[in-house]
Amino acid sequence: MNGIFIEDKRLGIRVPHLDKPWEDYSPNEQEAILLEWETIRGLIPDRIAELEREINEKQDALGQEADFARSCQLNADIAELASIVNDLWIWYRVSPHVSFEKEAAVKRKIR
Repeated sequence: MNGIFIEDKRLGIRVPHLDKPWEDYSPNEQEAILLEWETIRGLIPDRIAELEREINEKQDALGQEADFARSCQLNADIAELASIVNDLWIWYRVSPHVSFEKEAAVKRKIR
């Protein structure tokens, strides 16, 4: 669905970005959005595994690092990667129907 899902460079996946309230989408549009989300959602475990490999590599490097500044940078990198993994798990566990409705409700309150 063009325009509904936008690339989140930090997470490395496309995430939903509804431009109108959920109930304003036709049943066919809702079904297409949910189908696309399930496809994207199915990629999340692979993305997490990729990030966990990076974390392990950085932890191994940290164990060998003698330079304090470099150790601090590796720690910061590991923390950021772990934060991304956490955010991806949140996206993975969210029920698309509920989260999309919630997003629509929040947007209505903001308007």
